[in-house]
Amino acid sequence: MSMPQPATPIVLHHGIFGRAELGVGKLKLRYYNGIDVAFEKLGHSIIIPTVHPTSSIEKRARQLKSIIRKQLKHLGRPKDRVVIFAHSMGGLDARYMIHKLEMADYVSALVTLSTPHHGSAYADWCLRNLDRVRGLQVMRFLGLDVDACNDLTIEACARFNEKIADVPGVQYFSISASRPWHRVPPMFYHSHKVISEVQGPNDGLVAVESAKWGEHLDTWPADHLHVVNRRFVLEIKNKTGDVTPRYLKVLERLREADCLP
Repeated sequence: MSMPQPATPIVLHHGIFGRAELGVGKLKLRYYNGIDVAFEKLGHSIIIPTVHPTSSIEKRARQLKSIIRKQLKHLGRPKDRVVIFAHSMGGLDARYMIHKLEMADYVSALVTLSTPHHGSAYADWCLRNLDRVRGLQVMRFLGLDVDACNDLTIEACARFNEKIADVPGVQYFSISASRPWHRVPPMFYHSHKVISEVQGPNDGLVAVESAKWGEHLDTWPADHLHVVNRRFVLEIKNKTGDVTPRYLKVLERLREADCLP
């Protein structure tokens, strides 16, 4: 009698400014709030990397590869293929890693969530205005690695897409998100306005059209942080609420596509 096949390991990769978890002492907040627990209940081993929060796509991708390989070895499954859920800039890290760093044999599917595949108009705005006041020069003088600012512009992402092709054998899926400006956290009011004027509907940091890549599964009624179940807006009408069921629905689609046993 054959043993049942173990559930596919799932990687939950964070975006710009992110970490696997935040907190002090025993008080810890996971980046993907509750999503890891829901996946674990289904039998999946979870890999939650922490890479440099503001460095370049290339540097973050190399760190991501190292963590995934080490964690697979630690799980006793060094040759297994994983499914990656990647939020925001993390989706670009994962695409680079799969294409450039010989990781296609270790990834069966990539699901990107509000990833600026075609750049963010707000990155353009920030870069333009930081250059005006020599902000980037000052940050680099202080030893801060802020190469992510350059990598997320519309022009930079266009160049990225010319060089980083989808790899046969890996399936690519995407989720976008959108909310009107008055339903995003106040810290996103300005970025939402900037992006709306250039790229249209968005989640406060990434436009719907920019987030589409591979098989576009859905546009969630959520802001950029709500996509990973971080809720900073009180919902009174038309509540989106806990997005965990939406992640479980994505798993169903991955099973249909034979990305999961």
